[in-house]
Amino acid sequence: MIAFIRLGRPHFLLGGFVLHGLGVAMALYAGARLNLPALLWGQAAISAIQLMTHYSNDFFDLAADRANQTPTHWSGGSRVLVEERLSPAVALAAAIGLAITALGAALGLALGARSGALTLPLLILALLLAWGYSAPPVQLHSRGLGELTVALLVTGLVPLVGFYLQMGRFEPLPFLAVLPLGCLQFAMLLVIEFPDAAGDATVGKRTLVVRLGEAKAAWLHACILAAAYAALPLLVLLGLPPAAAAAAGLSAPLAAWQGWRVLHAVKTSSPGWNSPAFWSIALLLSAATAETLAFLWSSLPLIQI
Repeated sequence: MIAFIRLGRPHFLLGGFVLHGLGVAMALYAGARLNLPALLWGQAAISAIQLMTHYSNDFFDLAADRANQTPTHWSGGSRVLVEERLSPAVALAAAIGLAITALGAALGLALGARSGALTLPLLILALLLAWGYSAPPVQLHSRGLGELTVALLVTGLVPLVGFYLQMGRFEPLPFLAVLPLGCLQFAMLLVIEFPDAAGDATVGKRTLVVRLGEAKAAWLHACILAAAYAALPLLVLLGLPPAAAAAAGLSAPLAAWQGWRVLHAVKTSSPGWNSPAFWSIALLLSAATAETLAFLWSSLPLIQI
């Protein structure tokens, strides 16, 4: 049972709660009345899709994980299948079961939670993108599209679903708010791929770090981090509340330090990627949490339950 739980990497579920919460907070700021059933069913669908991805990735990436000689706490899979603590069939069965669970939650939302007409298509899209990330024949992570797919899925679709389930429609606000977070998610994925690159290349898993090489990937990482914060003034002009932009900008010093660390680690061929990977995750979660709190604080006089 412990091995099965490890296989699902539940510590990564926190991001799904934070980003879904951001979508709900933006909807409350925009004047929505809190729809508690939609919030709970929405979170159930999101967490099921997230767990499905964890189990399916370990199954479909088993060859790459076996070839990976430098795994970290945050990359290289759970190592449960590599260590032969469970059969790969267990991971596949769990992934399929969770996909069915997510679909059931999506149907429950569409039929019984007073959500909009796009609820089911949005969640099915999320399910398909999550499955296609590592599963053949699509295997987006080996086509130079994995990083963009995950950024669109995790920091794009998750908060957008949270917003839509509460509002029943889309507005420009959530699209503006998630743009810098998408950059941080993309940058985070690059950091996580560095220690996996040698093993990935061996089995033909062509992530961006494998395709570009470490030096170019490190500079791309730094540029994307800079773009996330440079875009904030423009986003304010387009309608992002200044408080939300300021909250996201609070993490800029951490981003600058992280960009420098990755460049330095690649230049010096540092073998230690646990810390950069941890802080890349912390950077994304801190920015998303700060935005969420800013929207909640600004919406306190407006919240209707």
